[in-house]
Amino acid sequence: MWSKNVETFLCCDAAYEEAEIVLYGAPFDGTTSYRPGTRFGPAAIRHESYGLESYSLYLDRDLADGAVFDGGDLELPFGNTERVLAEIETREEQILRDGKLPFLLGGEHLVTLGAVRAAAERFPDLCIVHFDAHADLREEYLGETRSHASVLRRCHDLLGDGRIFQFGIRSGDRSEFLFSRAGHTQLHPFDTEGLTETLAALRDRPVYLTVDLDVLDPSVLPGTGTPEAGGISFDELRRAVTAVCQECRVIGLDVVELSPPYDHSGVSTAVAGKLVRELLLALSNQKRSE
Repeated sequence: MWSKNVETFLCCDAAYEEAEIVLYGAPFDGTTSYRPGTRFGPAAIRHESYGLESYSLYLDRDLADGAVFDGGDLELPFGNTERVLAEIETREEQILRDGKLPFLLGGEHLVTLGAVRAAAERFPDLCIVHFDAHADLREEYLGETRSHASVLRRCHDLLGDGRIFQFGIRSGDRSEFLFSRAGHTQLHPFDTEGLTETLAALRDRPVYLTVDLDVLDPSVLPGTGTPEAGGISFDELRRAVTAVCQECRVIGLDVVELSPPYDHSGVSTAVAGKLVRELLLALSNQKRSE
């Protein structure tokens, strides 16, 4: 049963029935292998969003004019990864069934798998556009096949070859790059080169967009669990995700891997919040028919 959240993301206080976009959080970091803390990401993004303007000069749009419902965070059982994924899948499926666009805030990157399970069931020709520092294509990590390090490999299990498009990747085990080069995913290393051609090819396909914030250089966003030097700038990412939202039929998306405890300045949370604002505005009035 949906009810208004006590603290919502800036201006995201429409009633569920009226909303075009539904924001919700998955505060889970149960498989984090380096620095935990992403469970605090969704709440921090909401709280710090009030330091932003609701108006975007980039897009000449205002969140105050939109219809976004923020349903708050799921109550997730730590220690039971499969149940966590099932809870996310159930919530995502409900939002899709109601004809709305689900926007998930993580949490570690594994939360994406729950959302993609629901999306793939509803949209059999689903494709994924993925921004990240890491390939996340391991078959397993420390013996665990359901891990933040293997989330895109598990998504590939669902979708098959040629339907995952990765950008900004600059780190991974050798086996991950061999897996991609074998034709299983289209991996664009280091930056967003090749995005224009990818979006043209995906124009008529349903797209799930997943953004791991560590795609940004740690000088821009140090507050993440696995920072990786050599990343892209905020503006490069903003332009890229805006293009995805405006040129593709995005049916679901997430922003994951903000870890507020590792940036006491609050800059990382501010960056994440601004990116969420731009995504919400870019997605406004988008058609999402099956």
